[in-house]
Amino acid sequence: TGSAWGDWALYTDSPLRAFENELGVQAPVGFWDPIGFTADGDVEAFKRRRATELKHGRISMLACMGYMTPEIIGKFPGYLSPSTGLKYADIPNGLGAISKVPWEGWFQMVFYCLFVEYKSGFGKDWKEGTPGDLGWKMLTASDPERKQRKLQAEIANSRLAMTAILVMFFQNGT
Repeated sequence: TGSAWGDWALYTDSPLRAFENELGVQAPVGFWDPIGFTADGDVEAFKRRRATELKHGRISMLACMGYMTPEIIGKFPGYLSPSTGLKYADIPNGLGAISKVPWEGWFQMVFYCLFVEYKSGFGKDWKEGTPGDLGWKMLTASDPERKQRKLQAEIANSRLAMTAILVMFFQNGT
């Protein structure tokens, strides 16, 4: 904060202090909440939002890879839907694919997402433990500092991927 706002060190009773040392608080911005979602200092709401941020970020990272990979290495050989004669090569890249995938394919994707939600306990991670921890450890290290760095990188990459996929949608739609 600048001199117009005063010295941040003097605001020791601020509810924002509750989240100052959480994952995702990174230089040069620090803890940034321009809309004021955390102004009340509600830890449970913060954990829910963090779990949602991680989930959306992970999906966005996969979406970015799914958006770019066919452009770079090509598409799978064979049929996406043998009963309708739809080949993978017939599916356009980007937003155009939405209208080409049969409803059965969309049903499978939605069912899989619901299955993942069910297996993760419908928010059990943030209600009972660490937001984003679904029981399997992909980002781990024996050194706590190194583990912290990996988790910080996941959040930073998630935030970038959420922005990137929106930009790819916009670029494709114009």
